[in-house]
Amino acid sequence: MQNRNKQKLWPRAIILVDMNAFFASIEQLDFPELRDKPVAVTNGSEGTCIITCSYEARAYGITTGTRLKDAQKLCPNLIRRPSRPQRYVEISSKIMTALYDITPDIEIFSVDEAFLDVTHCQRLLGTPEQIGQLVKNKVQTTSNLLCSVGVSGDKTTAKFAAKLQKPDGFIVIPPWEAKTKLQNIPVTDLCGIAQGIGTFLAQRGVHTCGDMEKLPIGVLAQRFGNLGRRLWFMCQGLDPDPIHTNVASPKSIGHGKIMPPNTRDKKTILMYLQHMSEKVALRLRRHEMEAQSFFIGLRSYQRNRITAKYRTIIPTNSGKTIFQLGLQLLTKKWHGESIYQVQITALDPTPTAKQLDLFNEPDIKQESINHTIDKINNQYGAFTIAPATLLKRTKSPNVIAPSWQPKGIRQTV
Repeated sequence: MQNRNKQKLWPRAIILVDMNAFFASIEQLDFPELRDKPVAVTNGSEGTCIITCSYEARAYGITTGTRLKDAQKLCPNLIRRPSRPQRYVEISSKIMTALYDITPDIEIFSVDEAFLDVTHCQRLLGTPEQIGQLVKNKVQTTSNLLCSVGVSGDKTTAKFAAKLQKPDGFIVIPPWEAKTKLQNIPVTDLCGIAQGIGTFLAQRGVHTCGDMEKLPIGVLAQRFGNLGRRLWFMCQGLDPDPIHTNVASPKSIGHGKIMPPNTRDKKTILMYLQHMSEKVALRLRRHEMEAQSFFIGLRSYQRNRITAKYRTIIPTNSGKTIFQLGLQLLTKKWHGESIYQVQITALDPTPTAKQLDLFNEPDIKQESINHTIDKINNQYGAFTIAPATLLKRTKSPNVIAPSWQPKGIRQTV
């Protein structure tokens, strides 16, 4: 312990854990015959777009977002696997739980990434490099999967470091070296600087992180507010953003689904709307919430969006009531255009009222039916009991939301 105390303490130490080809790696873990082979994961057995693929498949030039038919041309022996979101969530939850053994200061960035602030662990656990190796070993022993780890003094540089040596990478960039390391890196290589912001910066002569110092921070602040100020510091290796350990309650609860191309059949569109209505209602009930304002949306090829916002008379968590709003949109605003996506979102979820409304009598019978259906579905699987019209619903599994968390309302797929 004395030797550790003599080590130079970093003023701030951040670790980013990034699982390697997470979904594909789990498929290879669970099915040994897939190991060392090119594997591509799609959304169900009917998915046409690759969600992720193994590094063996990436060697052929296949990437996330590649169409399956194009990938099969690049790699004729490509093995397609339908996604299993529940399994991925199960393993991710185990990994995240294990990381809390190292520090409570964790920000779960996505289902396969997490930031750890180990600043206050240095006297106990050693140097940031030693703690980073501890994290890497913890992930491997917990899941039997490999990960890449980046260690630095801020979140952006740690995330940049983690992607430098994949798969199974381990890169340490001490905070006093971060600015120099980022000097010649394109700004768009940093997390948070996409094409739109990149174009804005390029128009002002900022192409690399080193160029950013020439641009007054006030220019970014005027255009992007606090985000602009953060972007300026990010490029200096001084990202001030803290670890966000508390996850705010969602301001909305929604579900969307991609439909078969050029869908014009009204019954099919209604089926998808009903499916999303029931999923939104289920999540509301599961967390003892209800909502009164709803967004209903359809995407078409002819007109980009067909949307409306509706407000129910009283707050609800009934799929039947929500579906009526979707039916209303379809009746009034849809004119036969081909539809490829539906979306339903509860815009103002709040805890279910415990006190009866004086002027609006609740539907006690419907509440009782919902309670019974939920109880059965929780025991035997989602939509074991469902409206008859949903018997022909899409076979594609649910997807893991970008804001997924291992606990609470966001723990959904």
